Amino acid sequence: MLVESPPSLTTEQFSRLAKIVHEDSGIVLTEAKRGLLMARLNRRLRVLGLSEYGAYCALLGSPEGGEERRHMLSAVTTNVTAFFREDHHFDALTLQVLPPLIDAARKGGRVRLWSAACSSGEEPYSMAISVLEAFPDVSRYDLLVLATDIDPVMVAKAEAGIFSEDAVQGLDPAKLSKHFTRSGGTYEVRPALRDMMRFAELNLHKDWPFSGQFDVIFCRNVVIYFDGNARRMLWQRFATQLNADGHLFIGHSERLDGPASAAFRLVGPTHYIKAASDTLR
Repeated sequence: MLVESPPSLTTEQFSRLAKIVHEDSGIVLTEAKRGLLMARLNRRLRVLGLSEYGAYCALLGSPEGGEERRHMLSAVTTNVTAFFREDHHFDALTLQVLPPLIDAARKGGRVRLWSAACSSGEEPYSMAISVLEAFPDVSRYDLLVLATDIDPVMVAKAEAGIFSEDAVQGLDPAKLSKHFTRSGGTYEVRPALRDMMRFAELNLHKDWPFSGQFDVIFCRNVVIYFDGNARRMLWQRFATQLNADGHLFIGHSERLDGPASAAFRLVGPTHYIKAASDTLR
């Protein structure tokens, strides 16, 4: 029995695909990522019934290629997450960030938290659990957690709120029992948690259709895939999108740089607070 060889990807085709990925998302694919890109896109070629990358590149560049460009970004993005990952951020959220925000909400204020690269949902649900444990009557007030991701498959999975045994393995048993309902081998978030969540597909490299500001933004381990210009532009956009004294949490290996760094001060490990006034508005 003959085994069909996977299609080959020429240097020119790789450069073309890497350029599209960069234009659409800010993600940089170096030559070292060529094998990874092929491994992830070969399935897309099979789904589309294409036998070679020349036809795939032609599709992406055609008027009908917009939907496939979304599928390609979904294929190339990396989704690594866990509940309460980098737990020092959630300690800071509970002990430092939430008390004044809860007080503001009780006085009639609008409070918004944003998980800007939510993946399969563990991060925003961890944020929501932190809120609910500190603010049990949150449903009576105007406080929401927005969860967005460039990958529509991940957004749908996050919104479903159903997690495997492996996904919840590291959760504190008391939190697991309080905030999830077990059904067979899966765990589903309870309504009290789900009610404060909003989910949407969003590309950080494109327009942000927001009508208001945020008090807290989590964007962790995302800009490590961006080039310098895309990274610095994102920091500036976050500075503009945050309220004064708003909080920004980024990945453990990331640092603020560029013009936006003047708008923030470091208050904890990869935890920044926006100054009361800045020049980025």
